[in-house]
Amino acid sequence: MGKPLVAVFSGAGMSTDSGIPDYRGPQGLWRREPDAEKLVTYEYYMGDPEIRRRSWRMRAEIGALGARPNAAHLAVAELERSGVPVRVLTQNVDGLHQLAGMPERKVFELHGSARAVVCTACSARSGMDEALARLTAGDPDPACRACGGILKPATVMFGQRLDPEVLARAVAVAKGCQVFLAVGSTLQVQPAASLAGMAAEAGARLIIVNAEETPYDPLAEEIIREPIGTAVPKLLSRIAEGG
Repeated sequence: MGKPLVAVFSGAGMSTDSGIPDYRGPQGLWRREPDAEKLVTYEYYMGDPEIRRRSWRMRAEIGALGARPNAAHLAVAELERSGVPVRVLTQNVDGLHQLAGMPERKVFELHGSARAVVCTACSARSGMDEALARLTAGDPDPACRACGGILKPATVMFGQRLDPEVLARAVAVAKGCQVFLAVGSTLQVQPAASLAGMAAEAGARLIIVNAEETPYDPLAEEIIREPIGTAVPKLLSRIAEGG
């Protein structure tokens, strides 16, 4: 009998140890600055140049491109290298799972990537680092070099639909896995959060690692409230040994 397929569903809490702020947690950005949500809302971003300039400044200040994988990211990649089939379904846009060593094709970025930018007019993609360099050089709202259109991070903003192909592949993993780990997510943002329910309904062991309660706690076989940086490596080591 082969090793079980493990799906790791990661939310913002997975990356807080890497210095990337949580958004919806008790000290999250949206709770401290509700107006900040406009900076990542498509309608406001596209319609208001000042919102765009503030959004670019926020990205430069957060410094997410300089973040490094933490113990939890490294443990997921180590589990995959050990021969256990692993797929990562992530709400995060930081690319840290790939930097930790997870193969690109095994990471499904449900909310896109903050490491790239895309033109809203011609769909040309380029690196976020280049856009931020232009910002530093004095361009507060860098436009597409190819057509002059409005550039935005290659992330799914509020008011945009998830990429249907990425979502369909994530649904297939959720329904086909034997173990579904939900790590550092409030499991409130749909449709991504519903993957936990799909997995449980399909018979997977649902394990939730999160500091606060989630709507899917009643479906979980195990709930872990310990800090993610220590809880995830211990949990994945146990799974690797068949526990």
